[in-house]
Amino acid sequence: MSYRRASFWLDDLAARGLDDLRPRAALTADARFDVCLIGGGLTALWTAYALTSADPSLRIAVLEREIVGFGASGRNGGWCSALFPRSAASLERTHGRDAAVAMRRAMVDTVAEVGRVADAEGIDCDFAQGGTVLFARDDVQRRAARADVAEAGRFGVDALEYWAPADVASRFGVAGLDGESPAAVLDPATARVHPAKLVRGLARVLESRGVALFERTEVVDFSAGRVRFRALDGTGAEGTVSARHVIVATEGYGPSLPRVRRRILPIYSLMIATEPLADAVWDEIGIAHGETFSDYRHLLVYGQRTADNRFAFGGRGAHYHFGSAVDPRFERSENVFAHLRRTLGDLFPAVGDAGVTHRWGGPLGVARDWHATASYNPRTGVGFAGGYVGDGLSTTNLAGRTLADLVLGRRTELTALPWVDHRSPLWEPEPIRWVLANLGITGMGIADAEERLTGRPSLMARLIGPFTGH
Repeated sequence: MSYRRASFWLDDLAARGLDDLRPRAALTADARFDVCLIGGGLTALWTAYALTSADPSLRIAVLEREIVGFGASGRNGGWCSALFPRSAASLERTHGRDAAVAMRRAMVDTVAEVGRVADAEGIDCDFAQGGTVLFARDDVQRRAARADVAEAGRFGVDALEYWAPADVASRFGVAGLDGESPAAVLDPATARVHPAKLVRGLARVLESRGVALFERTEVVDFSAGRVRFRALDGTGAEGTVSARHVIVATEGYGPSLPRVRRRILPIYSLMIATEPLADAVWDEIGIAHGETFSDYRHLLVYGQRTADNRFAFGGRGAHYHFGSAVDPRFERSENVFAHLRRTLGDLFPAVGDAGVTHRWGGPLGVARDWHATASYNPRTGVGFAGGYVGDGLSTTNLAGRTLADLVLGRRTELTALPWVDHRSPLWEPEPIRWVLANLGITGMGIADAEERLTGRPSLMARLIGPFTGH
């Protein structure tokens, strides 16, 4: 298959001659390692990086069904942010105020940590920390924006700023929903990143440290100390990796494994990339290099200005597929792509008739209570991290450092964070799972329409909120 088509980011590497995306050799015989990481995304790679930094003598293997960065790590929106699936208020209700504050601090610090490592290791991933601008495009959204800034002030960690409509109008060419100029909130704890450059660059660093990366190697099952695999390189070889520590890092692809099936729900998020836009157009739009953006709608959208002056823009809206199915066919929905292009033009009229050059998508992972986790059982040696709900570009780094401490038996500030060893409820069996997941997605679209029609905060959103980490 062509890995270039998986996303704009991977295609960009190949088109620029920076990476030919050819798979590394598969594992074709039984093997023994100290640590076996299942999945070739950022969770596994950051874990391997932290472990090799702490103990270079460890023998570490990464097993990936396709190529490193094939999944969400090479397809996402390129936001290295301090976002966590559960809000600070929700974490406070579940774990207490001190734990919520500690989690927020760890997430904010993680953004800088990703940039630090990329710089130290010479990984040119277009990292630029310009913050996220969240546009509030009508009165309901403006009230929500002010409430967010007040809530952040209550916890004293996130340095959110409220920008009044006059300030936004002087800086951005963004359209309102009610004929008025939008307001906005700036969250400075976000960096623009080229995700494929990050994940593929990190893989090369790990190889230089002696980590074994096996691609086209499908994990069939795992248990304490053992990982069963099948080579997909044409040999049909099957075997077992023996390892004291087994870390499951598969995120939205996890339901293919029997022991993960109902632990994570795969939901598809889709993206488009435009052709490069002229500097004069960007001057009118107002989004600077390093800035990412969204707005206060309930059915999430997200975007960035790429280093080569494109819009990379994505959002939710694709439905959940029965049985937690993951299939390349689900990565493309012409209706969703068309919706994203209309929405981009609605936000920034100056985009005009700019062409769309790339369309792609992929599954992200959702835990039943929208609570990400980094977990490890020292008795069995099995660890798990995931449930990022699309906020994984930075959270994977925190997960990797946390899992390394847990594997090495170290008690640190990271291992005391409230997401450590959190166990979410399992998702319901089908067809209840299908009904609940799609009701949530449809409900967010209804909530947006409700607010536009009534001018009041959505009752639908209030009903769904407790189930989506708010």
